[in-house]
Amino acid sequence: MSTVPSPAPPELAGRRQMSGDERFRFACDPSVPCFTRCCADVNVVLTPVDVLRLARRLGLTTTEFLARHALVPITKELQLPVVMLRMGEDEGRRCPFVGEGGCGVYEDRPWSCRMYPVAMALPPARAGFEPRPLYFLLEDGFCRGGEGGRAWSVDEWRRDQGVLGREELESGFRDIVSHPWFIGGRRLDPKRCEIFFTACYDLDRFRAFVFESTFLERFELDAGTVERMREDDEELLRFGFRWLRFALFGEPVLVPRAASRRTA
Repeated sequence: MSTVPSPAPPELAGRRQMSGDERFRFACDPSVPCFTRCCADVNVVLTPVDVLRLARRLGLTTTEFLARHALVPITKELQLPVVMLRMGEDEGRRCPFVGEGGCGVYEDRPWSCRMYPVAMALPPARAGFEPRPLYFLLEDGFCRGGEGGRAWSVDEWRRDQGVLGREELESGFRDIVSHPWFIGGRRLDPKRCEIFFTACYDLDRFRAFVFESTFLERFELDAGTVERMREDDEELLRFGFRWLRFALFGEPVLVPRAASRRTA
């Protein structure tokens, strides 16, 4: 599959697009005058790994975390369910995890918080082409972090902020949201949207679906894979992305057992 550059998505139109080795200056610590100002009244989109790691950090199931700390906006423009962090109910709508000393969940902070002031977008799918991530610099008027600090390239910033391992884990998620099935504006029906939401975001409910139903009887899976899924959240999430390619798009990435095929 070829890769080609693509135009900026509408939400990032007018922003400075950056290559992986292009440099910018940035620092964020208590000495910066605007420290934590960006942690209020802001739309933070959560990835599947964000939801999982924040839930575990807080000692919650993913189901509990989603109910307490997330919003799932529904609009006609959305192709797939999106999960956003619920801001506080105070006048300033501050992030519930931020205090005077900074972020209280810093080690498990969301991907967009890690990457700021860099944003990434995946362009729409095109037949025969693999979408190439696009990077943009967010030069917001309230942020003073760009006035000093060291110079970074986008690639250096990604390494420093610890996103490379997360990107590897979520590559399966990117394969789904940029899948060629969506070319031409196709949308999932409500049932498939629910399947997508559960496997991507509500991992504990997906675990119950896999291990407390007839799921394992219906597919040919080796015992090692099953045990890793049972013990390891990230292994189960990887399998969830694989399952979605089968369930949503009919890709032959899972093999139904013969008995299931005969009774289907």
